[in-house]
Amino acid sequence: MILPYFTAGGLRIDYLITADQQVHLQEMGGNAIYSAVGARTWTPEVGILSRVGENYPQQWLEQLQRARMRTDGVVRVPGQHDMRTFYAYPDLETRVDTDPQQHFARLGLSPPAELADYVDSTPGQDEEDWTPLAIRPGDVPASYRAARAALLCPQGWASHRALSAALCEQGVIVLLDLGERYIKSVPLEQVLCMLRYVHTLLPSEQELETLLGPADPLWAAQRLTEAGPALIVIKMGSRGSFLYSRTGGRGWRIPAYPVQVVDVTGAGDAYCGGFMVGYEETRDPILAACYGAISASFVLEGFGALYALRHTRAEAEARLAHLRKAVEQW
Repeated sequence: MILPYFTAGGLRIDYLITADQQVHLQEMGGNAIYSAVGARTWTPEVGILSRVGENYPQQWLEQLQRARMRTDGVVRVPGQHDMRTFYAYPDLETRVDTDPQQHFARLGLSPPAELADYVDSTPGQDEEDWTPLAIRPGDVPASYRAARAALLCPQGWASHRALSAALCEQGVIVLLDLGERYIKSVPLEQVLCMLRYVHTLLPSEQELETLLGPADPLWAAQRLTEAGPALIVIKMGSRGSFLYSRTGGRGWRIPAYPVQVVDVTGAGDAYCGGFMVGYEETRDPILAACYGAISASFVLEGFGALYALRHTRAEAEARLAHLRKAVEQW
């Protein structure tokens, strides 16, 4: 079977304090998984492209395979490598990925020994040189090369720059979620130059502000499409998303699908995965944004990287019918 989609990003070992102050240690995580789950809501199979150390649990890769997420593109790098992510959520709209000692102390707990030397969730992502876990174009296996679309999740500058160019030149539709760390250090001109390889850019509001400064979403989207992308999707958390299409110069607001939120981890990644499948299936960017919002809604309702896979495409279609009626022109 030809693999139509894959996501490229991190496979991580998560340490979380959720907004309801529940502690979860050594959980399966990473933006490559959550985005693949968002895609799997709509498609029978999706691939993952990533690099992991010898210390990444083999049983997790086997779980992904059973969930029909292909791991042909997961490269084992010799040695032990840092794949830790710590997130604390003071509330459902705020995420912190530093100083675990402070957040465990707030709950009257000692941090786990594994986090003793932890700094942040994105080590090395602002470096121009290749780090051991940075994905290379050569990591793309032959089984992925006929893919119609690929989502590049937040990762290091070297990976985004090289993968976006290589995949675009192969005729793959490239969707890109910016790396929050490198946009603070890489000159704006270099980031804009990379965007000529990107079909759809999917930044968060915070990433957009880091990149361009405080700006009206419409102006910011118009500025970014001048660099190359046909579509800009700005993720706005509980307020939904803003979609801008260079064709016709129009924008729309897509509301979030209303759910009882349990955990927000990975919801933005799942949105991007759903959008990828929605656009490739329909070529309708508004409908694709609704696909993304539905994928995110399933992730928000429970805890764990694979929680959303309990929902069927039929359930997703039912939510889609409701949400598409709520889209508004900006």
